[in-house]
Amino acid sequence: MTNQEILDRFTRTLRDLLDDESIALTMQTLREDVPNWDSFNYVNFIVAVEMEFGVQFGVANVESFKTVGDIVGELNALLG
Repeated sequence: MTNQEILDRFTRTLRDLLDDESIALTMQTLREDVPNWDSFNYVNFIVAVEMEFGVQFGVANVESFKTVGDIVGELNALLG
């Protein structure tokens, strides 16, 4: 799966969570770049991604993700 395919799926997931069709994630997107992507919605997003891809991120990783690209990279490592 390419990074773009993962980004597309992440974008759909976050659009659904935040009910905002204008969201377009990139590898450089920060949470603060997306309106209403607060800590509660971040946790919901991470759980949704884990369920969709059948993986589980470590707590330390979840706390360290700065950009969407960091999440994509860790997901690729887990799917490896």
